[in-house]
Amino acid sequence: MAREQKAKAKVEQVKGKAEGTVGRATDDESLTAEGQTEKSKGDVRQAKEKIKDVFRR
Repeated sequence: MAREQKAKAKVEQVKGKAEGTVGRATDDESLTAEGQTEKSKGDVRQAKEKIKDVFRR
């Protein structure tokens, strides 16, 4: 399960970064903001999984 969540976090981060880049390239502020939100969600999910790993050891 942890690997699945870590993979999901990485996908969210990459997808958010790509959306943000496309948004900046096309001058679409809403897409840029959406991309940043997606990336942030991935960052939070990844941090949560790292914390869980610390307590499993």
